[in-house]
Amino acid sequence: MQSKPKLACLALCALLLAGCSTFFSSIGPSRRDIEHSADKRPLPPIQLIEVNEEVTQRLTAQRSRHLFSEVLSNRPDQLQPIGAGDFLAVTIWEATPATLFGSAQINPTGMSIPSLPTTLPEQPVDGEGCITVPFAGRIPAAGKTLPEISAEIKQRLAKKANQPEVLVLLTRNLSSTVTVVGEVTTSTRVPLTAAHEHLLDALAVAAGVRQPVNKTTIQITRGANVYALPLETIIQDPKQNVSLQSGDVITALFQPLSFTALGASGKNDEINFETQGISLAQALARSGGLIDSRSNPSGVFVFRLEKRSTEPASGQSANAGSTMVQALVPVVYRVDLKDPRSLFWIQSFPIKDKDVLYVSNAPVAELQKFLNLLFTLAYPVLTGSQIF
Repeated sequence: MQSKPKLACLALCALLLAGCSTFFSSIGPSRRDIEHSADKRPLPPIQLIEVNEEVTQRLTAQRSRHLFSEVLSNRPDQLQPIGAGDFLAVTIWEATPATLFGSAQINPTGMSIPSLPTTLPEQPVDGEGCITVPFAGRIPAAGKTLPEISAEIKQRLAKKANQPEVLVLLTRNLSSTVTVVGEVTTSTRVPLTAAHEHLLDALAVAAGVRQPVNKTTIQITRGANVYALPLETIIQDPKQNVSLQSGDVITALFQPLSFTALGASGKNDEINFETQGISLAQALARSGGLIDSRSNPSGVFVFRLEKRSTEPASGQSANAGSTMVQALVPVVYRVDLKDPRSLFWIQSFPIKDKDVLYVSNAPVAELQKFLNLLFTLAYPVLTGSQIF
């Protein structure tokens, strides 16, 4: 009779050992599962990269952005050229007594009064880029500065008017503007003046951005080129507050960047971060760090989809038949926090938008699960056998 409970206990233990993989579900793959996933060669193949100083430096260099002060000219034209659609006012002075545009005035003493200036009605620069001045004809204006237009009119009137002097003023600027759109309070067109408006001036005219500064990116489109910087960088570095040029398009973009923390970390959640970017060290801190009783310090992984052109070399050849060959490839970066040098590397290792930070379970944690379950199930049986 006493051997039956013992046999039952042994059978129960054997059953638990045989089905431990079924009983002990995990929150994710173990370190061994991830490292051996590359050998299984799924489609597309997963690149497993050991994080070291060289890899960190390469990724940091890829992360660096082109500063506006480096790629955008900060020397605007001293005089803005006139364009089609602008409105101009032409004022002409002549010496007395013979005047072409006005009549000579006589004061009570019989002396001639210098003629008053004659201001022509303001007129737009037409589609052909010209304005019309009486006795001077059609004057090319588009692409020229105001002094150049004045000189052209004066030259044409030299043999018709008496010592003419000409002044041309821009009354309405409709061609030399920049456009501000996106996450701003008011999308608008900002006319450029001789003050040479800067980037933050245009944002101020648009009444600022609607989203938090640390989550807003400013994009400048100039011709066929597009450049972007976090708004926080532009505010902190005055050199990035570049002068604007006619035709620039300024777009305020709201980019809620985030990464997902999973596994044996203090917090499993989607965590937002700033457009300035954060390092792996900051990501680990924001996710609550590693759980001492469960985590495997040598099994910290960053899962990422990368463009093939920037894929770090790992000694594995790409599968030509993969459907993602022309798009993105999965890459896994592994960090061994037991290596003291890694604490320096993770301070520079960049976290990208949509990364998955995964901390694997330690092997002893799986053993602890097994022992706890074994004790929970076996203790009542042993106690019952003793009572029996």
